[in-house]
Amino acid sequence: MVSIVASILRFIYRTIPLTGFLLFLLIPTLLRVKHYRRQNTEAGSRKADITAVRLANRLTWLFGIRVQHTGTPVDGAVLFVANHISWLDIPVLHSACAMGFVGKAEIESWPVFSFIARAGGTIFHQRGSHDSAADVSSAMAHRLQQGRAVTIFPEGGIEPGAPIRVFHARMYRPAVDVGCPVQPVRIRYMKDGRIDTGVAFRVGESMAWNFARLLARPGAIADIHFLPPISAAGQPRRALAEASRAAVISSYETL
Repeated sequence: MVSIVASILRFIYRTIPLTGFLLFLLIPTLLRVKHYRRQNTEAGSRKADITAVRLANRLTWLFGIRVQHTGTPVDGAVLFVANHISWLDIPVLHSACAMGFVGKAEIESWPVFSFIARAGGTIFHQRGSHDSAADVSSAMAHRLQQGRAVTIFPEGGIEPGAPIRVFHARMYRPAVDVGCPVQPVRIRYMKDGRIDTGVAFRVGESMAWNFARLLARPGAIADIHFLPPISAAGQPRRALAEASRAAVISSYETL
């Protein structure tokens, strides 16, 4: 009974500032990010990145998530490859450093999140479509050639209760073509010194219900580890996928 009351109070406590954030801060900030991007200058890109990182930090804080990260993210053109646990992974990673993402096309139909994703320059991918895969690969390569970071979740999605699954090699092609490094990134959520699996989707759980449940649950620590980068130049994509997955798993299991 006490835990239920605490969850209700926590939900109310977080929903009030979140509502203010969505109504009065989110859209103006995202419009400012888009304005900076349209300038097509180094100074504009830097301002957009700083603004986007601050926005991501505010969003994770509103959900009771404290982000801590170790390791050093590569500057410039880099393909970040991370394990995928929750939709929170995106603002959590972005709160550590500016990066663009490759996301599933379904996000475009999600209220609020679609606007955030588009403003952040997300490259949308239609699963199972060869034409979409080719377009995504081309867009990723173009962004990397501009000296910008791109992030993928090579497991291909979130599966409730699943361990770190196979990293699909096809998404590594732009890094090989451009010759930029691949940097594995391990994400895990911690509570009381233990891995916290509660942020992940439960079986059959909708986006709306997961969103509400995360607002009501106790806070957690998002623990990010930027692992040593791997040279992609001339490397087989499968070898890159297996090496980055092995590095992520080793870090995930080390407490």
